[in-house]
Amino acid sequence: MSGRQVRPVRLGPRAIAALVLIGAIGAAAFGWPLLADADSGLAHSQDAPWLFVALLPLLVGVVVAMIADSGLDAKAVAMLGVLAAVGAALRPLGAGTAGLEPMFFLMVLSGRVLGPGFGFVLGSVTMFASALLTGGVGPWMPFQMLSLGWFAMGAGLLPGPDRLRGRAELLMLAMYGFVASFAYGTVMNLSGWTIVPGLGSGISFHPGDPLADNLVRFLAYCVATSLGWDLGRAALTVVLTLAVGAPLLKALRRATRRAAFEAQVTFDAAGE
Repeated sequence: MSGRQVRPVRLGPRAIAALVLIGAIGAAAFGWPLLADADSGLAHSQDAPWLFVALLPLLVGVVVAMIADSGLDAKAVAMLGVLAAVGAALRPLGAGTAGLEPMFFLMVLSGRVLGPGFGFVLGSVTMFASALLTGGVGPWMPFQMLSLGWFAMGAGLLPGPDRLRGRAELLMLAMYGFVASFAYGTVMNLSGWTIVPGLGSGISFHPGDPLADNLVRFLAYCVATSLGWDLGRAALTVVLTLAVGAPLLKALRRATRRAAFEAQVTFDAAGE
C-alpha cells in the first residue's frame, strides 16, 4: 500500500469544460481594455463585481464536476479547506513586503500533488480566504483569485507526476515557481494598469492606441512598478520549495494516499 503511486485528482470532461469557461472569462476580464477603443469604459473597479459574480458559481461548478467525474468525497473537501486555511495564514507572515508571500510555494506543491483542477480551486479559495483575513477585499480580489488559481493549476499541469521524483522534481517545481511568480505579477499588473492615475506618458495606458504601442508601455510599467516585488516573490518561492519542498511533497502524497481520492469503486461479476 505504501508503495502505491499517488496520481493527481483526475479531470473529467465536465471539469475541463468549466475550467475552459473560467479561463475564457478571465482572459476577457484581464485583456479586453487592450483591444477597446478610446470611447470604452476602462475601470476594472466597475467590472470586478460582475467578474466575482460569475467566478463563484463557476468555482462551485468545477468542484461539483470533479466530484461527479472522480468520486471526490468529504475527505477531499476537508483537505481543500485545510490547505486553503494554511495558505491564507501564510500570507500575512510576509505582509506583502517586497513581494515576500510564502503562500505561493504551498500552491506549487499542492497543485503538483493534487492536480490542475484541485489546484485551481485551491488557489482561488485561498486568495478569497486570505483577503477576508487581511482585510484585502476590493476590486482587485476577483483578479487575484483567478491569477492564483491559474498559478496553482499550472503546477498541476507539469510533466511526469507519476515518474519524476527527488531532486529533479524539486528543481522543476522551483523553476516553475520562479517563472510563474513573474507571470502572476504581470497578469495582476494588467488588471490595474488601466485605472492607475498619474502615470508618466511612457508607461500609461492610451485607449485606442495600437496594441503593440500599449504593450511596450505595459512592459515599461511592469519594470518600473513591480519588478522588485515579483523578484522577491519568485526568490522566496524558489528558496522555500528547495528547502522544505521534499518533506511537504511526501506529506501531501501520504495524505492523498490515505484519503484515496483517486480510488474508484468497481464491481466484479460473480465468479470472476
